[in-house]
Amino acid sequence: MSTRQVRHLAASGELRLLARGVVDETSVDRLLAVRGGSHRRAWSEETAWGAVALLSGIEANWMGESQRSRLKGRLRALSAEQLLERSRDRAEVHRYASHASTAARLRSDVVDLARAATTLGLAESSAVDGYVSADVLESLVARHGLIGDDTGQHTLRATAMDLAVVERLAESTVLAALDLAESLDVRERRVGLDALEAALARFHG
Repeated sequence: MSTRQVRHLAASGELRLLARGVVDETSVDRLLAVRGGSHRRAWSEETAWGAVALLSGIEANWMGESQRSRLKGRLRALSAEQLLERSRDRAEVHRYASHASTAARLRSDVVDLARAATTLGLAESSAVDGYVSADVLESLVARHGLIGDDTGQHTLRATAMDLAVVERLAESTVLAALDLAESLDVRERRVGLDALEAALARFHG
């Protein structure tokens, strides 16, 4: 990877610089977990959400018929790792630390995927990992006193997609599987990838 590419990734927030010429190791690990060794451009946000919908058995009615048809063809040719890499722009991921008492209140303000994660066999967690509207992220962070921290326990995924759609998709395990597959935790990542492979197999028919 060239220096120019690293600068671009830092400017886009995909890599975090600790100082001039010094890249945060955790941000590199997270980038590799999502992209692997691929430099392929991610799908647009609406296409990424369309993929989640189609794999969840829900019609992606925000896309045109021809767009959906092309996307169905692409999905039939993808592995779980490729799906993970192409759909990464469905939301911007932000991580925060907070007071221990914040979790319950914060959970009520996000589209929480905890139930779907437990359906996939993971234990319940006190950490919050959920989706929020991009236009309310800043006010949400301020209201709950969240502190930006790449190793923090809470993850907010900011998206421009209608949260009513996200809430419906959260009832399936596909969205939770994508989130888990991005994890640096080996077991969570394996659970997520296995669930994605199963969803793709069902889609292939």
